[in-house]
Amino acid sequence: MKLALLPPPALLALLALALLPACQSTACCEPHTCATRLTETDRAGIAKNSEAWLAAVRARDWAAVAATYVDDAMLLPPNMPAVSGRAAIRGFFEGFPPIVSMDLTDAEVEGCCDVAYVRGNYRMSFAPPGAGGTVQESGKYIEIRWRQADGSWLKKHDMFSSDAPPQ
Repeated sequence: MKLALLPPPALLALLALALLPACQSTACCEPHTCATRLTETDRAGIAKNSEAWLAAVRARDWAAVAATYVDDAMLLPPNMPAVSGRAAIRGFFEGFPPIVSMDLTDAEVEGCCDVAYVRGNYRMSFAPPGAGGTVQESGKYIEIRWRQADGSWLKKHDMFSSDAPPQ
């Protein structure tokens, strides 16, 4: 099942299920209510995580990329199995073709209690071995973030896909 193919009500139901475990009060988890909305401090923490991830990708610092995820995070890349755990996520990025450039745009940031989601778009170019140059790609992503005890917002689930049709 591809998340992008779900109709909006199904997507909302899926996000509601993802939010349930992290809610700390019953009022937070009731449909269409939220006792604790994201604050500007929360939004700044989420942006800081996004900026740290992007800076680490540009620097090819895969340990720093992995540090933007919780220990038991799950990366959901297109056309391949899920990648589970911080160490495996680091390995995924270490095996990725060299990234020449990367830009992100967080288009939507919402959340409740200790859980937030980020939906956005990316543009990148990378140099696959044997391609004879760089490949340009644009796509979209959705991330579920969990607030940590120190107030930071790390990625719990990260899913992305290209806008290009399958080859």
